[in-house]
Amino acid sequence: MVAVEVAPSARQVPADRRARVHALAPAVVYLAVRAIGLVVLAWMAGSDLIHELSSWDGAWLLAIAGSGYAGVPADMLDAFGSRTPETPLGFFPGYPWLVGAIGLLTGANLVAAGLVVSAAAGVAAAYGLTRIGELVPGGSRRAGLLLTALFAATPMGVVLSMTYTEALFCALAAWALVGVLRSQWLLAGACAAGAGLVRPTATALVAAVGLAALTAVVSRRDGWRPWAGGLLAAGGVLGYLGYVALRTGALDGWFRIQREGWGWYFDGGAATTRYATTVLSSGERVFDVLTVLSLVASLALLGVAVSMRLPWPLLVYGAVTLLTVLGTEGLMNAKPRLLVPAFVLLLPVALGLARRRTGTAVVVTAGAALASAWFGGYALTIWPYGI
Repeated sequence: MVAVEVAPSARQVPADRRARVHALAPAVVYLAVRAIGLVVLAWMAGSDLIHELSSWDGAWLLAIAGSGYAGVPADMLDAFGSRTPETPLGFFPGYPWLVGAIGLLTGANLVAAGLVVSAAAGVAAAYGLTRIGELVPGGSRRAGLLLTALFAATPMGVVLSMTYTEALFCALAAWALVGVLRSQWLLAGACAAGAGLVRPTATALVAAVGLAALTAVVSRRDGWRPWAGGLLAAGGVLGYLGYVALRTGALDGWFRIQREGWGWYFDGGAATTRYATTVLSSGERVFDVLTVLSLVASLALLGVAVSMRLPWPLLVYGAVTLLTVLGTEGLMNAKPRLLVPAFVLLLPVALGLARRRTGTAVVVTAGAALASAWFGGYALTIWPYGI
């Protein structure tokens, strides 16, 4: 008997192609926007591209990944030009741990490992953000993809492609919020716990997941899972803060390191207000003006999100994230970077664009991508201060 190969039907081929396009769309959208940023950065940085992508905090994180907290080179100093044995503890361990593990596959090339982790985490975040855009009231696949594009094109979106913690944190945060929206409490708790080992911004995620889980418990929904998810959510950030407390012999050890070594501490927004007032009244530097505008825009977007009655756990996460950025003293020009995890504030824009013509949505997102590319390139190659 001769086997006869049956050609796929005319309907099957397009259906398979559509399925592949559907599956790959979040990754393609995210990577396309970030590619624009990297091309512009390469043009501005020239042969220093890899150095720029692993500079500033990235250098500290890679040093910790390679040698642990105790092995960070002695010539790496804090913001005030000094150094103590506890200084490196200001950086959370999640990202360095993962980079160190991937470094085993890259021949101990930690820069390559860090860039791989950030790229993969950014793609994971893209799928989580697309899902959020589908799950919110009035949402759709189109809105989710637009949210992904806008996230990749935030003013300091360049850090998503650097050896920084933002991409990994945002991936975990996005999937934690997906877990909340779908009442998948173990997913929400596990991702929030992981995020708590990556960045202190996880306090906003713990608040969102914890309050949502508490609401489920009070309403007697989903059995034991909200209990487990809510308790698990706080494990990461509290665990690391507790570890630093033991290492330093002070309950507020991590906070002291941040204040004394890096100049970061919560002041209720007094420093941010002074900075914004000074810049808007007499600012001459473009980067300062754009920094203030990004902070003002974030407040406006939070107001719009509240007026749209987006799911309240998303509002809690966005509001607490914004509070930690606006309410702290520290390097003001780093604040646009710290706003990257506040991606839920982009939902009103994504939902609005999803109802517009495709051409309008493409023009807006392309414009945002180009603006982000210039802003990130300027911050790394021209602006002389830290980001």
